[in-house]
Amino acid sequence: MLSSARIPETRAAVGNMSDFSQRFLFDKTDIRGDMVHLDQSYLAVAERYPPAVAKLLGQFLSASVLLGSTIKFDGRLVLQARGAGELKLVVAECRFNGDIRGVARLNGEAASDDFSALLGDGTLVMTIESASGQSYQSLVPLSGENLAACLEFYFLQSEQLATRIWLSSDLQRAGGLLLQQLPRQLVMDPAVRARQWEHVTILAATTTSEELLDLAPAALLQRLYVEDPVRLTDLKPIQFQCSCTPARTANALVLLGQDEVDDLFDELPKVVIDCEFCGHQYTFTKDSLAETLRAGEVSH
Repeated sequence: MLSSARIPETRAAVGNMSDFSQRFLFDKTDIRGDMVHLDQSYLAVAERYPPAVAKLLGQFLSASVLLGSTIKFDGRLVLQARGAGELKLVVAECRFNGDIRGVARLNGEAASDDFSALLGDGTLVMTIESASGQSYQSLVPLSGENLAACLEFYFLQSEQLATRIWLSSDLQRAGGLLLQQLPRQLVMDPAVRARQWEHVTILAATTTSEELLDLAPAALLQRLYVEDPVRLTDLKPIQFQCSCTPARTANALVLLGQDEVDDLFDELPKVVIDCEFCGHQYTFTKDSLAETLRAGEVSH
């Protein structure tokens, strides 16, 4: 049970942070949870897209943070969906330090609020890349009615961990809640574990989208679990940060092939490349491209 005397009611009252995640634990159970709130980092990604796409991106970004909270890693987690609907691709990336970014590629006009209409029949891919270069990838079909349902199926299929996820976003904010039953450590009795899991998930299912977006984590948990002992950990800051650099962009241009790059500069004095994630423009002449590539090799 949380002490109501020191609980901030709204997310705006949580310190000076507008974008953060926070873990919580239920005492005497093997159940943990995480919440995420995104404001500025979400707007930095979503402001370039139509409303329906912006809302979906908010859910993907929130989900990437929640998924990252379930594992220990020193690299990045990438959540992407490739579909055949109004969107070709949606990508959300979360790094271990709280940096996030995202992008969507439209297949014509994307105006539907329906998950299946936006993505159609496709595949949801989660990739975990460590700083050492090792990677792990899981794929599940986009068969759920929303992103949360697809992710819950992933955990059931791949991790064998009971997991519930709630995601919400409007055109200003995004957020999410995750509950997960951990392997047996404190509670060994299967019947007791089942009752505890049923209890916390039934109460969590009463959460409205408005509460998920408006309330500070402690305030929401106090409303949901007024009689249950819940412990909150420290806030983890989340921020939008793109990893694009001149060297990486130059290397991407070179991947076109030397002949095609030469043809580009024969036709144009300058080549301008926009970063899909942040919109930053990189301008190269033939000479500056070579200089950037040489500088990248030296720094590497």
